[in-house]
Amino acid sequence: MRIFPLLLLALAAGGGSALTSCSEDKRETIAISADPETFPTMKTLDVSTTISDSGYTRYNITAPIWLMFEEAAEPHWNFPGGIYVVKYDNDMKENGTFTADTATYLSLQRIWRFDRNVRMKNVNGDRFLTQQLFWDQNRKKLYCDSFIHIERSDRIIEGYGFESNEAMTEYTIRRPSGIFPTSDFVSRTQ
Repeated sequence: MRIFPLLLLALAAGGGSALTSCSEDKRETIAISADPETFPTMKTLDVSTTISDSGYTRYNITAPIWLMFEEAAEPHWNFPGGIYVVKYDNDMKENGTFTADTATYLSLQRIWRFDRNVRMKNVNGDRFLTQQLFWDQNRKKLYCDSFIHIERSDRIIEGYGFESNEAMTEYTIRRPSGIFPTSDFVSRTQ
């Protein structure tokens, strides 16, 4: 009968060592070679975020895809599916919108580049349409060299080259090509 307790002791000792060997941390590291210029460090789908300041919601931003390239030679974010922004006043009333088919943010320079079907509406209701627009956050300026179309309540302005404050309320067209009173577009039969 003494063999049985010795057998149990031997099994317990062997089983204990088997259990400790199973619990050892066995990690494997796999080296992956990815080009930081084309492989994002982060990919986010169906982005919807709210930006607030001093307790007030200021912006709501939505985008179908957000790619971050933080390890690239020039770190940047890319929004290849477009971006849509709504600006709010202190009473949470919409007082501006912005949309573009694609957007890129150069994070070190703090410059945004918006391309294709760039559309904006400011607090005054003025509507802007261009194919490319830059926003320099350091200088607090928006600008472009391409054609721009602006619809105001009293006139339509078109031209090439544009510079504005961030609110899009004080702007200059560098080479105007036409200023048309909106009354020219309203039916005279009304």
